[in-house]
Amino acid sequence: MGEQSFVVRVYGVVQGVGFRYFTREQALRRKLRGHAYNLADGSVEVWIAGQREQVQSMLSWLERGPRTAQVSHIEVTECDALPPPGFHTN
Repeated sequence: MGEQSFVVRVYGVVQGVGFRYFTREQALRRKLRGHAYNLADGSVEVWIAGQREQVQSMLSWLERGPRTAQVSHIEVTECDALPPPGFHTN
């Protein structure tokens, strides 16, 4: 199994609802690396990397998000660069 890395833009009601916190928790459970950032347009950018099966599971979770959020849609872009160890939110 190889590693995958994606940048995901999450749209909807995803700021001010704990989205980054829950994203971090889900990513750490899956032993993924990455970052989650609030963007000025109200979306959240999530950069995730790790083992293929775990990344795919995280992508499925991001389509729904936590109960506190209302995800309208996500945009997924595969990337070559891998983030540093751990998972960070800003």
